[in-house]
Amino acid sequence: MSSEQLPVTDRTRLRRLHARGAHDRATIDAILDAMPLCHVGYVRDGKPVVTPTLQWREGDRVYWHGSSASRALRAADGTDVCLTVSILDGLVLARSAFHHSVNYRSVMIFGRATAVDDPAEKVARMRTFVEGLYLGRWDGLRPLTDQEVKATTVLSMPIDEASAKIRTGGPVDDDADYALPIWAGVVPVTLILGAPEADPRNLSEVAEPPHVSSVEIG
Repeated sequence: MSSEQLPVTDRTRLRRLHARGAHDRATIDAILDAMPLCHVGYVRDGKPVVTPTLQWREGDRVYWHGSSASRALRAADGTDVCLTVSILDGLVLARSAFHHSVNYRSVMIFGRATAVDDPAEKVARMRTFVEGLYLGRWDGLRPLTDQEVKATTVLSMPIDEASAKIRTGGPVDDDADYALPIWAGVVPVTLILGAPEADPRNLSEVAEPPHVSSVEIG
């Protein structure tokens, strides 16, 4: 992970709770690498649209993919977008409704989306995506067909205008409220992966590979 500090721009400057913000690549990269689910916001036909998808990071760029028939991906190519990743870590219960909160890690990245057009590069990016989730799986899969590569759009943008925001710890109440007989604290939230469920059409001689049970998210 890079130790680079990103410049603070008007779009990445935190307006409130500045102590929770970070602009260093190490913090930003760690959150991106921990959570594949993201939301990409852009403007289509003059109206805002936000779509959920999966993202992955390679060095100084973030990537996401989808169907080549997707209006969302076609509209995003060559335009400014905002990609966000959020991880919920806990529910924070305070002594007043006003001070209830959540613990979280989040990243916002701004930039111009660019489609990966070269088929070989597209396959390479998709390999990184699969291997990032299931290390060692790609080489055991049926190779992609030319039609499958054509039917997939891969977009990317540089990680050079971004910020992270993180909240940790317990509730912060008004001083007078600490004397109230009200329970306060944190309910931790953890993303748990369940036991793998085999496809009933698996061949009888096919065993569960190690990468299935070693997946980590969050």
